[in-house]
Amino acid sequence: MKKIVTSVSVIGFLLVAVMFAYAAQTRLAPKDGRFMHNAAIGGMLEVQLGKLAEQKAESKDVKDFGARMAADHGKANAELEQIAKRKGVTLPAKLDPKHQKNVDRLSKLSGAKFDRVYMAEMVKDHRHDAAAFEWASRHVKDPDVKNFAAKTLPVVEDHLKMAKDIKRKIKK
Repeated sequence: MKKIVTSVSVIGFLLVAVMFAYAAQTRLAPKDGRFMHNAAIGGMLEVQLGKLAEQKAESKDVKDFGARMAADHGKANAELEQIAKRKGVTLPAKLDPKHQKNVDRLSKLSGAKFDRVYMAEMVKDHRHDAAAFEWASRHVKDPDVKNFAAKTLPVVEDHLKMAKDIKRKIKK
């Protein structure tokens, strides 16, 4: 009987050790998790505002840019969600109040006014996003998250360049 209790104890200990080892592998550093959270929120914002631009913009360039934002950020969001699932991370399912306020504010605009405000917002957002993705591509610990940031950074930088060009064009 003593051998059975000892064997069960050893098996129990091994199971606990395996569980802790697995948890250590899937647990992200806090900065990695924050980057993923912020990237998810930012991506959702870009998709929602991009769809809004397709409906409310006056300029064809702004409408096309909005469609590109919805498509590119939708794709990045799906990739980030897959990484999060593998890592056991739950990403936000909806915008936080601060970002929802931006959507609500822009949804009340249309035409040329929408174009100006939206493009100014896109330049500001993509400057911030480019800096965040640049930082993450160098400093996060998890290799999958780091690779996602590095792979997505050129897309964000391209969006920033496009946003600046369109903003300058619609001011004329």
